[in-house]
Amino acid sequence: MLKIKRMGFPPFTSLLGADSSCDSQHNFETSWLLPPLPYAILRGLIALYIFVTIFFIWGWDGTNGNHDGIGQSFSFFTWLTYWGLGFYHTFACIHTTCYALTGRSVLFDRWPRGLRALHSLFYTTITTFPFLVTIVFWAILHPYWFDKTFTAWSNLSQHGLNSLYAILELILPATNPHPLMTFPFLVFFLLLYVSLAYLTYHTEGFYTYSFLDPGGHGQNRARVAAYCFIILAAIVIIFVLTWCVIWVRRKLTGGKVKRSKFDRERPIGLDGQV
Repeated sequence: MLKIKRMGFPPFTSLLGADSSCDSQHNFETSWLLPPLPYAILRGLIALYIFVTIFFIWGWDGTNGNHDGIGQSFSFFTWLTYWGLGFYHTFACIHTTCYALTGRSVLFDRWPRGLRALHSLFYTTITTFPFLVTIVFWAILHPYWFDKTFTAWSNLSQHGLNSLYAILELILPATNPHPLMTFPFLVFFLLLYVSLAYLTYHTEGFYTYSFLDPGGHGQNRARVAAYCFIILAAIVIIFVLTWCVIWVRRKLTGGKVKRSKFDRERPIGLDGQV
């Protein structure tokens, strides 16, 4: 039998940002500005605020006659991305804390490499989707949210502070620019959400976002298609801009990293200061 020569393509996990040659740099656990432990605390506080916000809103809805809103929240892109921000910062806090206390990527070193690649993909989503949520909310939906204190706070938390958290994750960490292979996944996730939105309509009887309503006789189908292409164009622009922000940050900081005092690995070209 003829043997097929193996091509010299890099592993798929490397294309998603989990290249084994970069393991010693601890990009996801470190910052060029903050030492590891304070950075872990910051990430933990952000995660805490996000989850407090979620459960407080649920509590408010439950005590003000909107029990259905709790279950329906899982059909909204805003809520899904907000949950994503919360879980990302939780795991980022854990990874950064482990690195600060041991000088190693404790969990990353033990888990399959595929999970490191998924973390890289996760990072791309939480630094792109929040901007899309904020733009769509203020440019398209823009409800009258300011008439009640609770409504103003909840909307600012989910449609304003969400982008602040994304900006902090673009500016503060020592991460590399988004792997280009993660972009198709962003588009795929958006397509999955559109499917969820229409599944919600057929099972629950409501559209999560009014611009997805094609009308009773389909008279608004062209408008729905136009909005979908606008959102696709927006995510392309957001991906490019966030990639550029990270690239500029890497150039300006010169690859400097605030490393754990327990870290015995000193990669060439990185600052070894604690």
